[in-house]
Amino acid sequence: MFGAPTALDFVVLFCLASAIAAVEETLMDTRTATAELGWTANPPSGWEEVSGYDENLNTIRTYQVCNVFEPNQNNWLLTTFINRHGAHRIYTEMRFTVRDCSSLPNVPGSCKETFNLYYYETDSIIATKKSAFWTEAPYLKVDTIAADESFSQVDFGGRLMKVNTEVRSFGPLNRNGFYLAFQDYGACMSLLSVRVFFKKCPSVVQNFAIFPETMTGAESTSLVIARGTCIPNAEEVDVPIKLYCNGDGEWMVPIGRCTCKAGYEPENNVACKACPAGMFKAHQGTGVCTQCPPNSRSTSEAAAICTCRNGYYRSDFDPSEVACTSVPSGPRNVISIVNETSIILEWHPPRDTGGRDDVTYNIVCKKCRSDRRSCSRCDDNVEFVPRQLGLTGTRVFISNLWAHTPYTFEIQAVNGVSNKSPFPPQHASVNITTNQADDYKSELREQLPLIAGSAAAGVVFIVSLVAISIVCSRKRAYSKEAVYSDKLQHYSTGRGSPGMKIYIDPFTYEDPNEAVREFAKEIDVSFVKIEEVIGAGEFGEVYKGRLKLPGKREIYVAIKTLKAGYSEKQRRDFLSEASIMGQFDHPNIIRLEGVVTKSRPVMIITEFMENGALDSFLRQNDGQFTVIQLVGMLRGIAAGMKYLAEMNYVHRDLAARNILVNSNLVCKVSDFGLSRYLQDDTSDPTYTSSLGGKIPVRWTAPEAIAYRKFTSASDVWSYGIVMWEVMSFGERPYWDMSNQDVINAIEQDYRLPPPMDCPAALHQLMLDCWQKDRNTRPRFAEIVNTLDKMIRNPASLKTVATITAVPSQPLLDRSIPDFTAFTSVEDWLSAIKMNQYRDSFLTAGFTSLQLVAQMTSEDLFMPLFDVRSIWKDASPDSQAYHCSPLIHFHWQGSHNALQMSCDLLEMLSGSCVKDMLWPEEQRQQEPTSSHMHCSSQKRSCHVHSL
Repeated sequence: MFGAPTALDFVVLFCLASAIAAVEETLMDTRTATAELGWTANPPSGWEEVSGYDENLNTIRTYQVCNVFEPNQNNWLLTTFINRHGAHRIYTEMRFTVRDCSSLPNVPGSCKETFNLYYYETDSIIATKKSAFWTEAPYLKVDTIAADESFSQVDFGGRLMKVNTEVRSFGPLNRNGFYLAFQDYGACMSLLSVRVFFKKCPSVVQNFAIFPETMTGAESTSLVIARGTCIPNAEEVDVPIKLYCNGDGEWMVPIGRCTCKAGYEPENNVACKACPAGMFKAHQGTGVCTQCPPNSRSTSEAAAICTCRNGYYRSDFDPSEVACTSVPSGPRNVISIVNETSIILEWHPPRDTGGRDDVTYNIVCKKCRSDRRSCSRCDDNVEFVPRQLGLTGTRVFISNLWAHTPYTFEIQAVNGVSNKSPFPPQHASVNITTNQADDYKSELREQLPLIAGSAAAGVVFIVSLVAISIVCSRKRAYSKEAVYSDKLQHYSTGRGSPGMKIYIDPFTYEDPNEAVREFAKEIDVSFVKIEEVIGAGEFGEVYKGRLKLPGKREIYVAIKTLKAGYSEKQRRDFLSEASIMGQFDHPNIIRLEGVVTKSRPVMIITEFMENGALDSFLRQNDGQFTVIQLVGMLRGIAAGMKYLAEMNYVHRDLAARNILVNSNLVCKVSDFGLSRYLQDDTSDPTYTSSLGGKIPVRWTAPEAIAYRKFTSASDVWSYGIVMWEVMSFGERPYWDMSNQDVINAIEQDYRLPPPMDCPAALHQLMLDCWQKDRNTRPRFAEIVNTLDKMIRNPASLKTVATITAVPSQPLLDRSIPDFTAFTSVEDWLSAIKMNQYRDSFLTAGFTSLQLVAQMTSEDLFMPLFDVRSIWKDASPDSQAYHCSPLIHFHWQGSHNALQMSCDLLEMLSGSCVKDMLWPEEQRQQEPTSSHMHCSSQKRSCHVHSL
């Protein structure tokens, strides 16, 4: 198996590539010249060609000029025509000496210590000594060249050479060649050598790919793409492999890679070596060859699979890495119990299962002549319970047999490779003869499918057989028509409008590939360009790319890929999302562009959503959107869910993380199908085991958690949580409460409080979505209408929900405490250990238990209690508390007094849930019996007293 290249892979490849020196190809080098160079000088009295010596005393041809005593010098030196050989940028290395003007006596101020470098681009040789080329050619100046060191008369006398070396580049060049020109305007200098060259990135082998020698670009900052070719016995992974050649002739920015194909293993990262005989490698990748599994062998090199030895096989679903297995031996110890015209057969499993755990049993029924010399297959009237073929247990009930008739039953043991064996399955046989039956029944056997007994006990027994027979008959009929009836049910049920398309579960197809062909368009891989990795999914990486279909404009797309080495089941599960998505067509549902199934890797191509997942997008833009913008997002999500509900599709995993946002803030529902395949080994803490599967507890309705009852109504509950996520700008629902605490709190009728600055109307809609009775929750059509009214009437969103308000929540427990056991307020306060509040109650006018029972949140705590006068440890810090399900109050005092007030509140309303602005230094002082939950943005802390 192999995955995408990691960042470390890129760093290593970059360092290796950059370490290889650039190749310099020389176009002209005067250091190697022994004859005259033949360059053109104008005027002739200017530059002079002479023979000289370099610093190593090698003979060289040089040009020198020293007309420093005459003003207005303009001496030109033109090289011969230089062919560029396809290079777009040229480098010129000049080695020269310059006389220090200050060391020359009586020199006028026109003496210079610099010269100019020019070039002229042309397709042919046009310059001669007699042409007027000097005045007509449009020279392009490269640079003014200055000496870093100059020599004086003393240096000259001591034959001390101070040679300067300067390199300049120019381009881009498009003609066949060019001339270089050197302009002197009053220097005393010698041009010792001129080397003209261009740079190339060298040929290199990296990551099992060969990159050819590549010329640099026209600019120093240019990056030239070089396509790599996989070395022998290697193949590309995911995307085309390439390197970039920069202007300095160095490789950089590696994209993609090759890996050794099946049957070959890597050798020193530069070669793929064939697996030796007796070993194999099943998949392309970086893995090495391994020994053949038991009962298999490979007799040649480069084996991708080991063939099974004689008598051993692999099923069509067995991966090549597992051992070959054999067919099972026959069942053992068959027991038969005959009851008139029915029989019960029981047996023990075979001693040898062939090395497999998928053994099943088939029953062969043969009706024989009395002498058993010949037998024939039983007719279709014979009933088998639970069934005749594919039995997983070791017991079968057989009825509707002929009376007084010999039968032979063969119990075949088969497993996943029995169909590969050329021999029939091994079996155990049993011979029986049915008992006496009523003569009249025997005569009518061929006309009547069921026979009634003569005695009352026989009637009861036969009626039981009738019921079993009917069930089995229906099961057998259903097994033949399951796909048809499933499809028919999907088309004929639901609340959709007449003629509206209804969702079809792709798993009702006998061949899931048929659903892919029916609902998803096949796209030729040549129309798809993969650009960059943007994420990773359950089945492989997700890329950003482009799609260009014939006759249509090019668009950006998201590309989900199926990682190499997948099983057939993984492929079906992966493509099932496309089968689901392809049935939807709505502006708030992610659009499927098509699939690629006829080449590797397998791809699902959808529209590209620039802003990604809604939850992370909101966290990145906390506080940046108005309430109307947020409501607009919620309206789009609700419209998409309304469409899905009308198609009878239940999402099951509706959450902000599964909503995608485009550049226009349009929200679209996504992630279809994947929630159906969550297994118990899923590591994501968002999902918690429940009844054999994984569910996202914080977003899931209570009936779905308890009974896995997923309906459109449970999606409405999840939508209420999404509303809370949006209005809180991506906070985590229920903060850091454990999943079990969330379940317990919901069972106790706790609901999330309104996020900061959340309109009261929106929070009320959330509460409606969180009704415990799923039948009383609003439908998505009603939610869309409600949000439309809010958008048309923005004034309805100005009232902000606060923790001090008392909303009319249908979930609140309005029950009145039972005061029948007390005769006065004093008795009641004494019973609950709160005698200290007697005067406060009487002063506030609560002189009878009837008045206490009618207390409201406005009565509690102000002016009923003056906290600072009751507790001496009161502090000036202002804390805001929210005790639910009944009492909302502000607290002016220390948090230590909170538990005392909750004692009273629990007597009135049950549990106490506090939302508070809690100072950091006081958080550790909260009573241990409560659970505190602080938001990620530290807007508030939430304490749930259990």
